[in-house]
Amino acid sequence: MARVCDLTGKKAIVGNKVSFSNHKTKRRFNPNLQLKKFFIPEDDMWITLKVSTSAIKTINRKGISAVLKEAVEKGHLR
Repeated sequence: MARVCDLTGKKAIVGNKVSFSNHKTKRRFNPNLQLKKFFIPEDDMWITLKVSTSAIKTINRKGISAVLKEAVEKGHLR
């Protein structure tokens, strides 16, 4: 399974790990993904999504239906 948020499309980015002696080596910054179940009252069903913690905060603000609609429009979710 890919480390990509289902709703926002966030994925790992590459950067440098910098030591005390300023020696740089490549590293990955992974998003904080959580496997979470959401209830959709319109369809009366549960869905399981792999979402970032920032997406969970957005769902709490806007609601799951609005966020799913936006994700489909942006092409992150089918």
